[in-house]
Amino acid sequence: MSSNSKSNSNSLQNYPTPLSPPLPSISKDIELARAMTASSKSSLFGLSRGDVLYEDEWLIAVNKPKGIYCDTVLASVPRFLSDSPDSDRLCQENQSSTLELHLANRLDRDTSGVMVITKSHKVASMLVKAFTNHKVQKTYVAFCIGSAPQSERITIKSGHGRSKFGAWRVYAAGDVGRKLPGGSMVRDMETTFEVLSINGQRGYREPSECMKDEEIGIVVEEKAVTDVDAKKDEILVRAFPRSGRTHQIRLHCQYLGFPIRGDVKYEGVYEWKGRIYDAHELHAESLSFQHPITGYSLRALGQLLACEDPQNIVRIPKFNKLANRMHDG
Repeated sequence: MSSNSKSNSNSLQNYPTPLSPPLPSISKDIELARAMTASSKSSLFGLSRGDVLYEDEWLIAVNKPKGIYCDTVLASVPRFLSDSPDSDRLCQENQSSTLELHLANRLDRDTSGVMVITKSHKVASMLVKAFTNHKVQKTYVAFCIGSAPQSERITIKSGHGRSKFGAWRVYAAGDVGRKLPGGSMVRDMETTFEVLSINGQRGYREPSECMKDEEIGIVVEEKAVTDVDAKKDEILVRAFPRSGRTHQIRLHCQYLGFPIRGDVKYEGVYEWKGRIYDAHELHAESLSFQHPITGYSLRALGQLLACEDPQNIVRIPKFNKLANRMHDG
């Protein structure tokens, strides 16, 4: 073997090893079909008043349906605003003749829930800073199939990055900062999960009712051990992402042994109890942040539009604006 070949081989061996499985072979064709369906749906999509959770002269919060791209929602906003008397009045109050629309947050194509769109570069910049500085609190709800966790609350810390084939994977927490193929680095990833129900037992409750003293912590350093013959439970969880990595909740659900229903990319069941799932069942439940202009504390809550199991229906109010003005700083 030449010295160059030995050098390349050693270089490859020095890359950290992903601890979550590669993409299942079944996912490629299914994901392609879903993308084509989404493109067709997106071409017909128009934002309606029923999709709007909150609006003022600086921003608009909407409830994105599953199977629609974020950029499609953004592109539909100008027409919605021009057709809405209330929106027209707000724009006049803002004394802005030209809207400068930006996505404050992004959701995966098949993830439904809260999106915030800003109406000016200034407000967009302020919200981007808030997200970067972890001043925005996010919650998600996911319907999962797998082994029920032993604790009602779990915090998992791991690494996150792209493998040599370009797929997002879970890495060991100890690998954070190490270089990956392609030149990127393993970054930290942390999510807290709260179990809301198992097989329909218990149900929705407010995030403030969580019991932190029941929490267990997991620091990922090795591959997860999954019992393929274990009983499969229907698990409803709420996720609190502490970082904002791509596919973070989906990856952590997979690693913990309860992948999201319909999430074929990360080992979620494609068919369950005779039903085919055309999307993963992940919903952006809420965004909480300080209004960049008024200083008020805002909490946008996205309605979960559909669930096949009546026992697991999550009824969420649309929007709360807290009366207390937050102090600067």
